[in-house]
Formats: sequence, C-alpha cells, structure tokens
Amino acid sequence: MKGILLNNLGSPDSTETKDVKKYLGEFLMDERVIDIPFWKRWILIKGIILKIRPKKSGTAYKKIWWKEGSPLVVISERFTKKSNQKNRYSCRIGHALWFYEYGKRY
Repeated sequence: MKGILLNNLGSPDSTETKDVKKYLGEFLMDERVIDIPFWKRWILIKGIILKIRPKKSGTAYKKIWWKEGSPLVVISERFTKKSNQKNRYSCRIGHALWFYEYGKRY
C-alpha cells in the first residue's frame, strides 16, 4: 500500500485569541516563513506581532469560520475522505493500492 500526503500549513484550532496566538507563533517563528536571524524574528514575533495581531486575526477568522471549523481544514478533510472513497478500488497503480492522507504543518 502506498499513499499520497495532502499537506498545507494549517489553521488555528478556533477563532479564540489564545488559539490564534498559538498558531501565529508557531507559523511565524518558522525560519522558512520569515527568513531573518532567530533573535530578530523572536523580537519581531514575540515582542510585537503576538501582542497585537492575534485579536485582529481572530476577528477576521470569525468572518470566514464555518460551524465545522476552519474552512481550510474542513475542505482538506472532505477532499481526503472523498478521494479515498472514490479511488478505493480504482486507484491501483501497478500492484500497489494508493490512499490519501491529510496533514498540516502547524
């Protein structure tokens, strides 16, 4: 059995300020997202951005949030489930059965 990983950067667990702050902290502290020396990134993110941005971002997330959760996560999970159902028997390549799995970085 082989698999295809459908991956994205993720989303906060909820629109609450604490969850948005946690997500932004993990996401923005990644050196591949903001490519500056660690100490500068730490001051920028922990000292400035995470003090003001989570509440504003939480408000913005509330405008697009679905009952089921983050649209990005919900759509990704639905796509994964539908792809596995549709391809359960038809996605054989050679002798291997392929399946889809969803993952998020943060």
